[in-house]
Amino acid sequence: MAIHQKTTLLFWALSFFFQATLLAEDGYRLWLRYDKIADESTRLAYLEQLEQIVIVGNGPILSAARQELSLGLAGLLGQFIPEAPSISQKRSLILGMANQATPGEGQINQAEKDALQREGFILKQIAIDGKKHLLVLGKDEQGVLYGTFRLLQLLQRCQPLDGLYLNDYPKVQHRILNHWDNLDRTVERGYAGFSIWDWHQLPEFLYPQYTDYARANASIGINGAVVTNVNANSLVFRPDYLQKAAALADVFRPYGIKLYLTARFSAPIELGGLPTADPLNVQVQDWWKQKVEEIYQYIPDFGGFLVKANSEGQPGPQDYGRNHADGANMLADALAPYGGIVMWRAFVYSHEVPDDRSKQAYHEFVPLDGSFRANVLIQVKNGPIDFQPREPIHPLFGAMPNTPVMMEFQITKEYLGQGTHLVGLANLYEEVLQTDTHVKGTGSTVAQVIDGSLHGYERTGMAGVANIGTARNWTGNLFGQADWYAFGRLAWNPHLKAETMFIEWSELTFGLDSKVVETVVQLLRKSYEACVQYMTPIGLHHIMGPGHHYGPGPWVKDMPRADWTSVYYHKADEGGIGFDRTDRGSDALSQYHPDFSRQFADPKRCPLPFLLWFHHLPWDFKLATGRDVWEELCWQYHQGVVAITAMKGDWEAIQPYIDAERFQQVQMHLEIQEKEAKWWRDACLAYFQSFSKRDVPNGLEKPAHELEFYESLSFPYAPGIRPRW
Repeated sequence: MAIHQKTTLLFWALSFFFQATLLAEDGYRLWLRYDKIADESTRLAYLEQLEQIVIVGNGPILSAARQELSLGLAGLLGQFIPEAPSISQKRSLILGMANQATPGEGQINQAEKDALQREGFILKQIAIDGKKHLLVLGKDEQGVLYGTFRLLQLLQRCQPLDGLYLNDYPKVQHRILNHWDNLDRTVERGYAGFSIWDWHQLPEFLYPQYTDYARANASIGINGAVVTNVNANSLVFRPDYLQKAAALADVFRPYGIKLYLTARFSAPIELGGLPTADPLNVQVQDWWKQKVEEIYQYIPDFGGFLVKANSEGQPGPQDYGRNHADGANMLADALAPYGGIVMWRAFVYSHEVPDDRSKQAYHEFVPLDGSFRANVLIQVKNGPIDFQPREPIHPLFGAMPNTPVMMEFQITKEYLGQGTHLVGLANLYEEVLQTDTHVKGTGSTVAQVIDGSLHGYERTGMAGVANIGTARNWTGNLFGQADWYAFGRLAWNPHLKAETMFIEWSELTFGLDSKVVETVVQLLRKSYEACVQYMTPIGLHHIMGPGHHYGPGPWVKDMPRADWTSVYYHKADEGGIGFDRTDRGSDALSQYHPDFSRQFADPKRCPLPFLLWFHHLPWDFKLATGRDVWEELCWQYHQGVVAITAMKGDWEAIQPYIDAERFQQVQMHLEIQEKEAKWWRDACLAYFQSFSKRDVPNGLEKPAHELEFYESLSFPYAPGIRPRW
């Protein structure tokens, strides 16, 4: 490395450390907190093993790995580790790619090399001439970068290096954040401020946050970002906006992240002046081909398009009597020469209210299985309605063996308390991914659909709707960082356990004090189930306030569409409550494999968490818990509140071990969460009590107000209201 490069890097790293010292601990650094290791014996042991750095090869991603490694080691070890051209007589940390000659590469056997997949890496302690060295060997540049981040995370967590061996690679190819960000910087369903993308000042002005965003994503294996909203704006395809997008792509590229855009299906009309956007029209096809060619001139590694079509008023191929395959294939053909992909969302429901909205995507997509181009992936939400606190898996998982199906999770919490509630979403993700579809016998999990192993998909993907904004700590609620982290780790390996990610994030974010780690992990572990209990217990769903989706609204009934209301879903009356999706009702259960359906068909055997999702039951229907439906609802709502109160106390107990600013952030949000959990409990029970005509059981808290009070509450500026243009 040239002297001026070393000086620049030294100045950059020193500036970082001075800022970290002078500024309060506000959460900006996420899990990339390279503070000096507190345990002196561990720090000195690392210094003895890492006397110098040897990097073989050049390239923009390798340069990013070099910078991150220098920054991280300097912070963790308390001194800069010099870079050298060879290992000489010093214990070295050696970085390089498998296709290049690397010192010590001969100690990697053929089986280890064969296991090394695209974007993968090997971390291994080796011995050369009697001295121990550490090897970070990547299949490619991205593999070296990911291996570098993984090594730094091991050091942050004070893991031993003696005997270290790790051969890891991503099990999913396309690991992508979906930003629901508009060009005016509003964020649809965003709860952490405005969009971090300042389109007005691009391409000339690049915020430092753009680089830190790329670093954070690369550190957990995310390799793509859709930077515009699924409710798309064709303006982004105008040349000046493509220049702006190209500036972001330039920032992302050294961190192995591809930029994607959302495609508005009517763009040929709005930008091209054509009279139609019919995907079978030759002029329309030519317009898209020319537009794609133009995009790749600005962004040579452009990833492709995410498309929301014929859903919630968005234009699409059905406007012209065509189907989803017609629309997706047109775009796929334009992208194919450049290696781009189309992610076509399966979140569709027609303007005409069907018998059960949860069934529509299956009806529209399964008949098209096998008719999509090879570079099309169908992006499916985890459940069949819309990111509800708890849903059964979407019936499309396992139902399209000839078409790659990718997962869409929500990281931002549109229906789970939005930006204020602590909810460990890794538990939700794990619950969905480990669900058995039964389509190829017992053990055919959703995770195996997503990683491609169940059906032999050539392309695989997982998307997460980002919870990132202009909040100084990125996610608004500090614990929202854990959901971003967990999504990245699960996109890398959908078979991981939530507990693993809770522990990792806690140690990387708050340090290694056992009391702190135990408490933080416990908060994350308990919070998801608690949220479901105080919002939508035993299978209730879609009972939130209208428009902004903030707070409870089980009484909502006067909306332009029946399936936008709450009463459509809970169907509460004096006879009972719940949505019958068995063969006696909408028969949505028939869309699943018979072995999957069988476990839900009988209300006496149906798992309690999904009971009212699949069944309409009398209020006095006896459950395995010994309580009837009304008593169980009351008890679940009560337990949800109790759990949040306990969580608040647990957090307050570790105040002496947490920096003041982050402690106060979380404490204030837990205060809000407790208040709103009680609101959810009281409002819902007051409403459902008007049908059950029964008292809340003794020992459980009664609603604080009459139903009319809760129905009268108004929140005209609640966050998450969809922008209107």
